[in-house]
Amino acid sequence: MTLLIGCDFSSRPDRRKPIIIARGQLQLDVVTLQALEPLESLDAFAHWLVREPDWVGGFDFPFGLPRALVHDLGWPDPWLANIAHYAGMTRAQIRDVFAGYCAGRPVGGKFAHRATDRWAGSSPSMKWVNPPVAYMLHAGVPRLIEAGVCMPGLHAGDRTDRDASGVARRIALEAYPGLLAREVIGRASYKSDDQARQTPQRRGSREALLDALCAGRTRLALRLSLTQAQRLELVDDGRGDRLDAVLCMLQAAWGLQRGWPAFGLPTPVDPLEGWIVTALVGDGA
Repeated sequence: MTLLIGCDFSSRPDRRKPIIIARGQLQLDVVTLQALEPLESLDAFAHWLVREPDWVGGFDFPFGLPRALVHDLGWPDPWLANIAHYAGMTRAQIRDVFAGYCAGRPVGGKFAHRATDRWAGSSPSMKWVNPPVAYMLHAGVPRLIEAGVCMPGLHAGDRTDRDASGVARRIALEAYPGLLAREVIGRASYKSDDQARQTPQRRGSREALLDALCAGRTRLALRLSLTQAQRLELVDDGRGDRLDAVLCMLQAAWGLQRGWPAFGLPTPVDPLEGWIVTALVGDGA
């Protein structure tokens, strides 16, 4: 049975705020959470990617930059060359280039957006603060490429790492936990990195979100199966990192149900920008 994973990512993981990997399995319409695993460095993340031979995962970071941004900056257009160019920059260089780009654009249109951002309600992948998804792309995507992972619509991965029918063994899908969370609790906040803002109201939102997920009350038509200890761990995490990893795992499960080669992504996907799994045209926030 294919391993399901969900990844809540940090571009600067450490013991205080590690990358969280949720591991699980899909059987019919039930997604069972098996374990939550913290990774305290980017090296540990890179090693994890090649440790497991067969998985479908949802990763909470963007896989591509906006097409308009890439063209305006004159950067390479093919995705793989674009990522290689981007990976060769420092974070300071990324910040300076993107800040300069925004400074030259009109108020209300500072950032360039991908098509998928419109439907998912996600932050533009060029945003370097609050949240710094540009740095997450910079840290995460090159490691997926190095691991030989297949990213449908963008990158075939290592063609030697396929089963007898030619299907890639490790599939990475761009996920966005906020998309699934908003379906259940609207714009209510369920997490905060600031301990002082980890309020009873946010805890209640996490409980309501888990109630809905376990009952299958989302358009994904999947039910989350947890132990009581796991549920308490998810509710007690005021940062919401563990819950976000589980939300990404559920989005990956939806993609797994739809299977090779598109995993539920609309076709064709923009081969430079990519697409967030479960974000359907017409679902715009």
